[in-house]
Amino acid sequence: MPTTPTTSTTPSTPTTSPIERAEFERRLEEHRTVLTGYCYRMLGSPYEAEDAVQETMLRAWKAFDGFDGRSALGTWLYRIATNVCLDALQGRKRRAIPMDLSPASGADAPLSAPIAWDTWVQPVPDEAVLPETSDPAELAEARETIRLAFVAALQTLPPKQRAVLILREVLRWRASEVAELLDTSVAAVNSALQRARAALDATVIGDGRTLDPTDDAQQDLLDRYLDAFERYDMDAFVKLLHEDATHNMPPYEMWLRGPEQMTAWMLGPGITCRGSRLLPVRGNGAPGFAIYRPTGPGGKHEPFNVHLLDIVDGRIAGITYFLDVDLFRLFGLPAELPS
Repeated sequence: MPTTPTTSTTPSTPTTSPIERAEFERRLEEHRTVLTGYCYRMLGSPYEAEDAVQETMLRAWKAFDGFDGRSALGTWLYRIATNVCLDALQGRKRRAIPMDLSPASGADAPLSAPIAWDTWVQPVPDEAVLPETSDPAELAEARETIRLAFVAALQTLPPKQRAVLILREVLRWRASEVAELLDTSVAAVNSALQRARAALDATVIGDGRTLDPTDDAQQDLLDRYLDAFERYDMDAFVKLLHEDATHNMPPYEMWLRGPEQMTAWMLGPGITCRGSRLLPVRGNGAPGFAIYRPTGPGGKHEPFNVHLLDIVDGRIAGITYFLDVDLFRLFGLPAELPS
């Protein structure tokens, strides 16, 4: 699907000039990042969010002559995007993270078959969903609202409650604006928000904090993590972990708790990661790395997984490994690393 709509997919309209349509297209593109963030929080998948935004843009393009400017363009686009997301969520099971589905396993437990990716909350690159801003506090708040645990908690809400909570709590819309967008009453919006808040309060979202790139202590932790992993030094690795740190790796349901189980896994079934090279990434407001495993005597390394870190009080509280090599394209990573 093309990134931007083309005139071949839209009806001819003698009432508008090519210049007007070019300006409209430019204005649409200005909203792509924030709309992708909204759709990602709604759907829990960067791929589905990308598709939803593209559908939103196409619908807006086709309805160009019907946009009379009585509402702001952004408001109109959010209305379209909300309808696209609600349609996509009809009859669909919620996305989750492994800790939602089963208790912790031992590192010696047999690995069950992978579960389809539409079961899992998937990661998204920060730059795809976070708007540019010069306000550090605003950026930090935006990062918190795309954390994996928060997005997973959102998926527990019914779709309309989810939309209300995101619009009111994340995007800071007024209740009257949300009511107009959803064609409902302010009382209904306030009631949905109250129920959504209560549901999230009952959900364990965790204590992870997003990375502040200017924090020297956190950057030092990441440098030590990278060094320990590439040397496969489990003694150095363990020193970076919280005592109740977790390890999970979608699309598998298994997850582990505690440094002992995590190192047993890495020295057991995970030993194929020995000799890997890592590249830093940023996703879901958190730091992470892409792992390239050695492919053989030629010295090349091939994509294996993208993983994100939860950091609490200067130590690693959780590692989520996504065994999906398609993420390397999504994160703009090279297809292989030379020797």
